[in-house]
Amino acid sequence: QEQLVESGGGLVQPGGSLRLSCAASGTIRGINAMGWYRQAPGKQRELVAVITSGGSTNYADSVKGRFTISRDNAENTVYLQMNSLKPEDTAVYYCNYHASRWSGEYDYWGQGTQVTVSS
Repeated sequence: QEQLVESGGGLVQPGGSLRLSCAASGTIRGINAMGWYRQAPGKQRELVAVITSGGSTNYADSVKGRFTISRDNAENTVYLQMNSLKPEDTAVYYCNYHASRWSGEYDYWGQGTQVTVSS
């Protein structure tokens, strides 16, 4: 069973930076998009950023200009560089891989990594 493993979360002061990483523990075929979501206490999970296999990106309005998503196709790894962090960025961040294969559509999720922005 393939799993996604996230790393890079932690506690940072407002205005600071963090870089999240997500890698698959096994081979996942047919990946066409990789993304990051987050869920703050009492709120629904929301999309933060997504990148397609072709390199197209999309960001939530709240993080545009501050966060950058990138991927290493050879390693099936996705990154999220977070700059100018704000307290409202505090949440559990989850990576997601979406794969399309002849047998159907598949979504893989990481276990989540806590990001806390506080002075």
